Parts: sequence; structure tokens; C-alpha cells
Amino acid sequence: MKVQSYEEVRYIEVDENSAGQRLDNFLINLLKGVPKGHIYKIIRRGEVRINKGRAKNVYRLQLKDIVRIPPVKVDEKQTSTAASWMIKAIQQRIIFEDADLLLLNKPSGIAVHGGTANSHGAIDVLRHLRPDERYLELVHRIDKATSGCLLIAKNRKMLNSLQTLLRNRTVNKTYTALLCGVIHQDSINVNAPLEKRTLPTGEHRVRVHPEGKKSETLLTKLAQYKNATLVSASPKTGRTHQIRVHAKHVGHPIAGDERYSTPNQYKQYREQGLKRLFLHASKLNFIHPITNKSITFEAPLDKELSAFLETL
Repeated sequence: MKVQSYEEVRYIEVDENSAGQRLDNFLINLLKGVPKGHIYKIIRRGEVRINKGRAKNVYRLQLKDIVRIPPVKVDEKQTSTAASWMIKAIQQRIIFEDADLLLLNKPSGIAVHGGTANSHGAIDVLRHLRPDERYLELVHRIDKATSGCLLIAKNRKMLNSLQTLLRNRTVNKTYTALLCGVIHQDSINVNAPLEKRTLPTGEHRVRVHPEGKKSETLLTKLAQYKNATLVSASPKTGRTHQIRVHAKHVGHPIAGDERYSTPNQYKQYREQGLKRLFLHASKLNFIHPITNKSITFEAPLDKELSAFLETL
């Protein structure tokens, strides 16, 4: 196994891109290939120092802080074998990039970031592909099973600006989804509060519940098939699994949704050839924080989804 080493103590001065970032996230981004568990270990042991003092992983870095980083070893196998298919898929699906922003048409089946269940995510692969980029951060998240538009900020100013737009609900998101069954209305505005629970496995479970958070999704019919309806889904709020649970709530879960459709519905679409969740983040529109002009990004529907529609 080939191992790269950072054999000397390094001292890094915090710049504008890193100011305000948590210490653990700063180190995870900087020490590409070092297991997260090891990063938390060197923080706990006091081997990482801020201005010569110990610091907790949640410490927010300040401009001009001096961060001491101890010698660490990087397992190249861990970084380079973010399976070759995953690296190739991410590389081919970058659909926009400038000095401040990158837009990825994220493939279905790849999580946005690595974690307990996923050793590598889209952001980890991008950092591996761009080793000279000091700053690459997720602006928002989409489900592992969902494909489509995913924004990546290339500096802290852009990240903060876009996240402010998201909080103010001035980023318009449009998804394309295939719902089970026939919908007779041209549109349905789903207004149903959502409650999220996290299971011991780390998985999220979401349900409509009166004590949940206010959630709203507009479903607009695009095309009608014999036993399915193609819709555009515009979430007015940004809750976990919002579109999937709201679709289930109105009696028309998303085709291919193993979690929120019935076993019979899931089996039916699998047998017809749909091997994934039919949910795609197709469009983003917002006022660009730097140019102050309206900008729209679109990610074309994946070929496997377009091909499935043809079979219907």
C-alpha cells in the first residue's frame, strides 16, 4: 500500500476563505485522505494547536489564527480508490465552473459527502480531483438517490452569500419526478408539516406530523402515463426528504422509492426496468451574489430516466 506522508509540523495562517469555519471541517478539507477518525483523535490529544493553545473540534477559526498541524500519514489507497467509476462520473458531470462556483449534475447513487455508510461522497471526489483548490464546500445537499443540480462554493464569500439566499428562500429549485398512479389535477400544493427522526444507524425517517416543521411543495403535472404521472416539484421549504414524503402524503409516492412507496409499488417499477429513484434536481434559479444578475442552471434528465419514460 502506497502511503504519502506529511512528515513535518506545519503552521498555517487562517485566511478569509477559512475564517469562520469549524476546525474539524478545515482539517478534513486540508488533510485529504486522512481518515476522519484520525483527525478527531489528533484534535482530542491536543496535537492540533490554535495560537499555541489547545482547541476543540467545534472551534470557529478566526482570521490570522495560526494553526499547528502535526505530522500525519495519508493512505493514498483511501483517496484514489474512491472507485474509478465514481471519479469518472463526477469528472464528466461538472456542467458549470467559474472562479467562485461549481455546478455538478450529481449522479444517483453517490452521496454528497462521505460518512458512516459512504466512505466517499461527491465533495470528497471533487477535492481529490482538484488538489490545488484550497476551498471547496457544499452549498446545499440532495439525497444520495437523487440526481441533478448540486452547488459547490469555491470561496467562503460565495458560500455565505448563497446560504443566505437559501435561508431567505430566494433560490428557486425545480425537481422532475415520476409519481405512482394517475393525478387528475393540473397542480397540487402540498402544505404538510414534516417531522424528522434519526435512527441509530444514522438513517433519516421523515413523516407528516402536526408537530413537525412547516413544509410546502408545489407539484405541477408535466405528462400523464397509464399508471404514472410526470411532475415538476418546487419545494418552497427545504426539509429532509420533503418531496418524497409529500408525494407519499397525497397518495402518489415517487416511482422507485424503496423507503416511501409500498413494497408492491416498488416491485412493479423494478420489474418494468426502473432501477433507481425517479427524482432529479433539474433546475436552480437565483440572483448571482457577485454579478447581481438572475442566473439559471439546468441539468438534463439522466438517460436512464428518459429511457424509462419511453418504455411507458
